[in-house]
Amino acid sequence: MSTMRRVRALRSELPMKAILTGHTRGIGAAIATNLLARKIPVLGLARGSLPDAGLLVQRELDLADPAALLAWLSGPQLGEFIDGCKTVLLINNAGTVQPVGPLALQNGAAIARAVSLNVTAPLLLANALELACPQAVERRILHVSSGAGRSAYPGWSVYCATKAALDMHASAVQLDHNTNLKICSLAPGIIDTDMQAEIRASSLAQFPLRERFEQLKQDGALASAADCAQGLVDYLLSPAFGARAVADVREV
Repeated sequence: MSTMRRVRALRSELPMKAILTGHTRGIGAAIATNLLARKIPVLGLARGSLPDAGLLVQRELDLADPAALLAWLSGPQLGEFIDGCKTVLLINNAGTVQPVGPLALQNGAAIARAVSLNVTAPLLLANALELACPQAVERRILHVSSGAGRSAYPGWSVYCATKAALDMHASAVQLDHNTNLKICSLAPGIIDTDMQAEIRASSLAQFPLRERFEQLKQDGALASAADCAQGLVDYLLSPAFGARAVADVREV
C-alpha cells in the first residue's frame, strides 16, 4: 500500500496517533515498537524506513534539510494523518552528536547539519502540529533532550548547545499557555545505542571524557533502548506529562 493510501486508511476511528522522528534506529525504533504495541498509529519520519507494519506510516525525509522538511509540511500528509483523532503525540527524537571535538576540529557543514536536525526540525514540527490541529485536539510534544543540554562537556559544544535549545523551547512554549497543549523536553538517561558507539569511537583529542563512557559500557551501566522507550512513553501518556517543561525520565 502506498504511503498516501496508508495515511488515508488511518484518518479516523483511532483516538490517539503519534508522529515520531528518527524511528528506524536506537531509541526511536524502540519508541516506535512500544507505541505500536499499544495500538497507537505512528507516522515515522526518517532518512530510512522499517518493514511495513499495520499501524506504521513512514515518510523517508532528511530532517537535517530544512527546505525538504518545509516542502513536506506544506503538503497534506501531516493533516491527513492526524485528522479525526482526539490526541496527537509529537516525539522529536532524531538527533546527532556530531561534530565532536573542540572548535578547531569541527566541520562547518557538520555544525549546520546538527543545528538543522537537533533544533530546526523539532521547532518546525512543533509549529506545524499546532497549526494543523484544531484547538479541541490535545497535543503532547516530547523533545528527547539530554543531560548534555544541562551540563557542559568538552568536545560537545554543538551537541550541548542544541539540546539546551530544546529545553529552552519547551520552557518558553509552556509559558505561552497554549490551549490543550502539553510539552516537555525530557532527558532519557545514558542508553546503549549507536550514538554511544560513536562517542566511544571518538579520539581523546575530540572528546577527553571518552574513557568515562567506555567504563559505563564495560560496567553494564547503559540502559537498554527498550527500557528507555518504556519510560519515555509511560511518562508521555501519563497525567503528569507537561507539568514540568524540562525533566529527566529517571526522576519523573
